[in-house]
Amino acid sequence: MNAIAPATFDTEADRWTALRNRDKRADGRFLYAVATTGVYCHPSCAARPARPENVSFHADRSAAEAAGFRPCKRCKPDQPPRAEREAALVADACRSIEQAEEPPALDQLAAAAGLSPFHFHRLFRRIAGVTPKAYADARRADRVQSGLRAGDSVTEAMYDAGFNSSGRFYAAAANMLGMAPSIFRAGGAGETIRYATGHSTLGPVLVAATERGVCAILLGEDTAALQSRFPRAQLEAAEAGFGDWVAQVVAHVDAPRDSFTLPLDIQGTAFQRRVWEVLRSIPPGATSSYAQVAAQLGNPKAVRAVAGACAANKLAVVVPCHRVVGSNGALSGYRWGVQRKRALLDREAAGGAD
Repeated sequence: MNAIAPATFDTEADRWTALRNRDKRADGRFLYAVATTGVYCHPSCAARPARPENVSFHADRSAAEAAGFRPCKRCKPDQPPRAEREAALVADACRSIEQAEEPPALDQLAAAAGLSPFHFHRLFRRIAGVTPKAYADARRADRVQSGLRAGDSVTEAMYDAGFNSSGRFYAAAANMLGMAPSIFRAGGAGETIRYATGHSTLGPVLVAATERGVCAILLGEDTAALQSRFPRAQLEAAEAGFGDWVAQVVAHVDAPRDSFTLPLDIQGTAFQRRVWEVLRSIPPGATSSYAQVAAQLGNPKAVRAVAGACAANKLAVVVPCHRVVGSNGALSGYRWGVQRKRALLDREAAGGAD
């Protein structure tokens, strides 16, 4: 596993290393000041390196200013670290999207953040893991699904989610729900889910699919999990032709790869989808902590919610929640068992993936 132990930056040697590498992880842990310029900076500041004899380290802003230094205008060390400021901008944009009746335009979101549309779009995608439009679409899908599950009529759910025409709603319904809105409202009644079981090195693998794509990959589980997902759907043992899909899934479980070519029917809340997108960006052989995933989403306090999204994942290995570990690198809970999680990580660390 490639889990990285948190750096402390408590020693002078550690601080010099961080300064030479412009290590962003050190921002907020200490500041450095340059006697010849009279300014203090974050360790990651892109300013030209200073001579060692002119550099001094300070624990915080108050200590640097008490020593007579002023904040650098480039890295703005008198403000929160850049990563924190950027995460806050994205979090504010997410709240704007969530509270709006209709998805705000990119120009509007960018203006509120004080950035150009190009730079805002790039920043949002880097931190949130999805584009502003994809996040808005996922949030809208969440509202539609919540309304239909609560018993709202299709029309009520449509307008509550901000759709002002039935044409636009029904054009987007398939991607949001994986089925017709009336069928989703009925708990999957009338929807047929095909399933079959294959055998991998991790044990039995149940593969299930709707008309839209693979909706579940379950390790060592039976059809009860599918029935709970779609309580009124019709579960149907797949015909022989489905075996090709099962074989591809089993091959992916045995040797996880970056690409998975089968269509997917991924359903979840807007937050869950954001988490799962971040998980899919973690390459084989690497790991991230729950806290790192939460920070990448722009919400460092959402560690428990990230863990909940991992637990709700029904697409084993394809949405690689096994690559998320505790902050100390320890393996924590895994829906399909810690032993399977350890086996997957050991296999990937050994180069089992392409």
